[in-house]
Amino acid sequence: MERLLVLARHGQSEWNLKNLFTGWRDPGLTEKGVEEARIAGRWLKEQGYEFDLAYTSNLGRAQRTCALMLEEMGQTGIETIRTEALNERDYGDLSGLNKDDARQRWGNEQVRLWRRSYDVPPPGGESLKDTVARVLPFYIQAILPKVLAGKRVLVAAHGNSLRALVMVLDGMTTQTIAGLEIATGVPLVYHLKADATVEAKTSLDKDID
Repeated sequence: MERLLVLARHGQSEWNLKNLFTGWRDPGLTEKGVEEARIAGRWLKEQGYEFDLAYTSNLGRAQRTCALMLEEMGQTGIETIRTEALNERDYGDLSGLNKDDARQRWGNEQVRLWRRSYDVPPPGGESLKDTVARVLPFYIQAILPKVLAGKRVLVAAHGNSLRALVMVLDGMTTQTIAGLEIATGVPLVYHLKADATVEAKTSLDKDID
């Protein structure tokens, strides 16, 4: 039985380009972001993948990425479930601020702690630990049973909501997850065993033509 789970961060957003903290704010994709999503969909189709079901967040950049990927695959008709559980980490008071400006205001070390520590939240926002506490139960209760039942599932979401899943799937610790960057528009393909552990993992080369 095939147990396919593909995770994809949205394509580059307008605020990624401007180096702004985004969180739950809802900027659109750039032209590059649209092309990243299309390339991801084409690559998945070329690899012979198909999906039965898709999940995405309540934010437009992830929803559009999901739709563009499925369009390139000729799969626009499949059921797509949108949920706040897969939203990006909430950056609270940092949302909308330029990252360099934030470093000047609070200092490089403090901003690094907010961005990369596991359990230190920015003012008014979520830590990665908080994000894991939101994402992981949804994965266990809603997504994983579908995959284990043989449904081929696409999850189009965000850097931090996907880091929460990758931490579990790849067996990373709260220390090693701090160094993980998930590139925009690059699908991570997981084949799971019956016990929900990873049998194989592949991904799109970012430099692919």
